[in-house]
Amino acid sequence: MDVESFTPYLLHFVVLSVSLALIYLVCNHKSNKNTTTNLPLGSKGLPFIGETLAYIWASSKGVPEKFINDRKAKFSPDVFRTSLLGENMVVFCGSAGNKFIFSNQDKYVTSWWPTSVKKTLMFPSTTKTSAKDESNKLRSFLPPFLKPETLQHYVPIMDSMAKQHLDEFWSPFKQVKAFSLSKKYTFGLACHFFISLDDPVEIAKLAEPYERSNGRLSVPINLPGTSYNRAMKATKVIRSVLLEIVRKRHAEFTKNKDSCPQDLLTNMLLDRDENGEPMHEFDIVNKIIALFIASHETSSTAVAFFVGYLAEYPHIYEAVRKEQMEIAKSKAPGDLLKWEDIQRMKYSWCVACEAMRLLPPANGGFREAITDFTYKGFTIPKGWKTYWTVHSTNKNPQYYPEPEKFDPSRFEGDGPAPYTYVPFGGGPKMCPGKEFARLEILVFIHNLVTRFKLEKLSPNERITFIATPTPMEGLPIGLKPHQTPIA
Repeated sequence: MDVESFTPYLLHFVVLSVSLALIYLVCNHKSNKNTTTNLPLGSKGLPFIGETLAYIWASSKGVPEKFINDRKAKFSPDVFRTSLLGENMVVFCGSAGNKFIFSNQDKYVTSWWPTSVKKTLMFPSTTKTSAKDESNKLRSFLPPFLKPETLQHYVPIMDSMAKQHLDEFWSPFKQVKAFSLSKKYTFGLACHFFISLDDPVEIAKLAEPYERSNGRLSVPINLPGTSYNRAMKATKVIRSVLLEIVRKRHAEFTKNKDSCPQDLLTNMLLDRDENGEPMHEFDIVNKIIALFIASHETSSTAVAFFVGYLAEYPHIYEAVRKEQMEIAKSKAPGDLLKWEDIQRMKYSWCVACEAMRLLPPANGGFREAITDFTYKGFTIPKGWKTYWTVHSTNKNPQYYPEPEKFDPSRFEGDGPAPYTYVPFGGGPKMCPGKEFARLEILVFIHNLVTRFKLEKLSPNERITFIATPTPMEGLPIGLKPHQTPIA
């Protein structure tokens, strides 16, 4: 191939490079105006992309904590500045950093979503809505569906769905890919409980593009072949499918609202603002997308790696199975799990927590400074973004001796010190679905270990962190049915 063949690509590359450099200079000039010199120590990295590639590189190698720890060692163990996703950002570290961020929600910081997330999650016409308003509105719908008496009703339904899932996707096989099947399980639960969708064909229309949308937290460059471009295309499909579901439900609601399922979608259709106006269908779709991501992706990851650790450590598996068999034997044949059964799964939950410590389903959370404020002697300017991350605590030997060791006993008794274990966040913005996630994880594990002996088929499988930790081989697990499975 001759040199002329590359000319169009070279021209595009030069134009793109110059454009990015100009954008960087303009943004850098704006960001440096009227800011104090007493910023936290740190580095802005490369023009435009900052240190995003360095973070992605560490995450792709399965060690996102390396990005954090290297900068803690170089700049400060408490707080440092960087540039991620095109934004000036301050990273808060350790339990003190977590406590500060969680305790000062809407005083010093407020909810913030990266541009890439907003553009992929939301209809283009709605992206000007602030993350704070969007988050608060979504949370306002959740209490009726996540209160204890409602969750108690969910347990037997989850149990029935877990049994059906295992019958169809696990029992016929000698080995499975646990990662994808965990996603199928939790996605099915989300579809059932939030939008009353149980048709496997319709669920698949949503599940497939969701799998391709994990480039939300990438550099927001919408060029063919980029993760962001794939995420944009995938979420366009998701919005289209959900919009059809919303419109169909709205037609049913208009015809006879009493016949509609009393789920989250119907509750959104019932909502009225201060002027008596209903929520726009685009806003409903935006919120359902956000809810699915929050409720499904993290839970499925927790389920998958719980299974992986049980397969890796036989003594842990046996202890979990003993606890679950005691519960199973206390029930009459055919009886489904109840809320009271979940409360007896104490050791199993310790194992789940240790799995989430070592392989956290979520990396952390972003905020935006709404005023200048001081932390550890440094000034964080209004408009700068902040980031709290589990990777500054989860494997910190100061909080967890022998941090790489799998030891569920860390969570017995009073458990870890406050703010050192925050897989669900903390403060006013703690994940409202924490208890829902606990139920779907424990219900699944109960059904799995009472049916199968597990074997980890790829002991040295590489884990990469994209939006969530991802096993590169899909977490292959060998299954050996017990001789006397519990019905």
